Amino acid sequence: MIFAQHKQVETSIDTTKNKIGAEFKLTLKTVVSSKSKVEFPKLKNIGPLEVIESYPIDTVKKNDTYELVKKYGLTQFDSGRYTIPSIKILIDKKPFYTDSLKVEVAPVKVDTLQQKMYDIKDISSVDEGIGNWWIYTLIVLAILGIGAFVYWYVKKRQLKKIEEEVYKTPIEKATSLLNNLEKKELVQKGEVKEYYSELTDIARNYIEEAIHIPAMESTTSELITAIREASTKKKMTLTPETVENLERVLRQADLVKFAKSKPLDFEITEDRNKIQKVILTLDNAIPTEVPEDIEDQLLNEAQRQKQIQAQLRKKRNARIGYSVAAVILLLFVTTTYFVVTKGFNYVKDNIIGHPSKELLEGEWVKSAYGNPAVLIETPKVLKRMDTQKVLPKEAMALIKEMQLFAYGSMIDNFYVTVSTSKFKQPTEIDLSKALEGTIKIMESQGGQNIIVKQEDFQTNEGIQGIKGYGTMTVLNPATKTSTKAYYELLLFKQDQGLQQIMILHEEGDTYANEITTRILNSVELQRANN
Repeated sequence: MIFAQHKQVETSIDTTKNKIGAEFKLTLKTVVSSKSKVEFPKLKNIGPLEVIESYPIDTVKKNDTYELVKKYGLTQFDSGRYTIPSIKILIDKKPFYTDSLKVEVAPVKVDTLQQKMYDIKDISSVDEGIGNWWIYTLIVLAILGIGAFVYWYVKKRQLKKIEEEVYKTPIEKATSLLNNLEKKELVQKGEVKEYYSELTDIARNYIEEAIHIPAMESTTSELITAIREASTKKKMTLTPETVENLERVLRQADLVKFAKSKPLDFEITEDRNKIQKVILTLDNAIPTEVPEDIEDQLLNEAQRQKQIQAQLRKKRNARIGYSVAAVILLLFVTTTYFVVTKGFNYVKDNIIGHPSKELLEGEWVKSAYGNPAVLIETPKVLKRMDTQKVLPKEAMALIKEMQLFAYGSMIDNFYVTVSTSKFKQPTEIDLSKALEGTIKIMESQGGQNIIVKQEDFQTNEGIQGIKGYGTMTVLNPATKTSTKAYYELLLFKQDQGLQQIMILHEEGDTYANEITTRILNSVELQRANN
């Protein structure tokens, strides 16, 4: 701590050496009488240093005097040597100046093993992840439920329509449709236009099916003319009143549909009764055909049932099509929403799946491996491996004891190994050379074009080691394909022994990067002399 005194103002700073971005605490202290008034300046910068915090004034009473302590939190984001200049303080409106102090700002030692360094990115919103899995389950169930509802609703409508469409005779169909029309209560709902439209359609459809006149496509005048001609041709006994009643209702319907006419309630009732009476009269007027024998009747009924079954199959296929289309549409809309709001990779990784993501979010295991032990937390338990298959014979000849544990392999999405070894003869271990040897082993296992970067590393407990990291191309001998991989190596030497940790994964895999960081942050090493 630096300490100086200048008249009534004492100046001190908690440290003269600090790292970039770290806080210096500058303390100003003065002792005054109870009647004195002290004014500390409000500053954003003190010389080249930035004021990141202006702390409240602490007041301590000592007999008849007061000790006032003011602290400023300072920082600097460029390395170098700096001078904190004098600061003016007013005591009873008289200026007093603090002493100037020297400080040094040192660059931060970059350690990408404990914390990888990346380019500065734009501010982005927090990714909520997909931890609330039950919400997505409910969304899927809701979509499937809507699909089931569409199937049920369409089925209900179709069955009703089939019942309406398949009848033994035209008169049976017309009578049934007239009854159903009244059940809809369109008039009571004020839907008079729809009521007349359905009423006249029932009559026209009956005429078309029973008398074989294109009634649905004819105008009112054309239809009346055609009925009169059919009456003569088919020798139908129709009174002029019957034809006039039909024409009157049809023209009334035309006025309602096209001229927005609105008949009174009793007129609507009369028109409905007239149509029913006209249909019954027409049906009675049609000459009776020779009755079919029993075999023909059975054949016709069988054909009718066959027709119904064919329609049922057709409608069922349509229901399935509607339901599937509804589900696909909803899934598409939901997926599009998440792609737009979360991004394509988010949807792909959470719906299709991602091996590294599953490792990251799974249940991790913390265990000790080897001797001296390496305590490490991993997504899966590491399995003991046969060192004879990994190290060359000349290397094994120098080793007294070696233990190797691993998960995965170099051609998998994620690969992690922990190894400890002791040498037979006293050996001055060079970690840089040990790193080179490990790189050669990786080459023998399919690593190509290996780029190596090296720097010092220190665990949280103060054990010194080195870190090697970089990229390589990994060749898959089975498929003859290669992938770009990123690796990190930690090497420590302790009393004729080595402790190594190696992690390798596909380059650019963000989930694997998170796994790597978590694993390396969990590393604890047992000291050989313990």
